[in-house]
Formats: sequence, structure tokens, C-alpha cells
Amino acid sequence: MALFMGEYRHNLDSKNRIIIPAKIRDALGDKFYLTKGYDGCISLYTEEKFEKMVMDLQKSPYTMASARTYMRELMSKSSECEVDSQGRIQLPQVLVKDAALQKACVIIGVVDHVEIWASDRWESYHEQSAAAFEATAESLTEFVR
Repeated sequence: MALFMGEYRHNLDSKNRIIIPAKIRDALGDKFYLTKGYDGCISLYTEEKFEKMVMDLQKSPYTMASARTYMRELMSKSSECEVDSQGRIQLPQVLVKDAALQKACVIIGVVDHVEIWASDRWESYHEQSAAAFEATAESLTEFVR
């Protein structure tokens, strides 16, 4: 299983391309997926992780409106991704818009996936979450040891 960590800053160019750091590219592999992430970011998943997510989604009851909504939203915003010869990926316009990406971006590793954030959105999120870091850790004691 790939392990993602770290924070990197890169700019989105005028064609919605962004450089993915070499360490992250190597761990993502030749074929990976990007989709709408939580909290206003774009998420990148290895092929293995994305396929597992899809298999788990298929187990949810399609008769439930919330399951249909989640599947539609996630899968309609998903795409297979390739890295070009300069280490960049092309982000779909719909995801760029959803994540409010303009130029300055932050790429972060989050254990089993990678997230791309608009720099200002990340700074705001990080400011709030960093202040609650210890309290959050305490509330997760049974999961984090």
C-alpha cells in the first residue's frame, strides 16, 4: 500500500496543469484517479485504492437516495489521470471550479491518498484544524494509539 505524506506548493498553469512532486508520482504509479474530495479539495487515488472504493460503493443500496447521490457526485467528477513528460497532470475544469483552484495550490499527502487544495482554502482549513489538533486526537483515542 502506498503511503502519502508531506505538503508541497505548486502553481496551476493556464491549461489547468499542475506539477505532482516526484515522491508522490512514484507512489501513485502509472495509472491513478482523481475525483472530488471532501472539504473543498481534489483527491488523487492509486488505481488499487480507487478500485476498492468503487467496489465498496457498489455494495451500497441503489434504492437509497443518499447512496445514488453520493455515487453520482463522486463518479461523475472522477477521471483517470496521466502524468506528462514534465511531471504534470491535467485537472478537469469541473474539479478546478469545485475546488476553487486559481494559481497557488497546496498538494498534501493524507496516508492513503493525495489532496490538491487552493492555497487560501488550505490555509483557512489548516488554521482551524491545527488549533483543534490535540482535542481531535483525544476524541480519536480508540482509533489512534
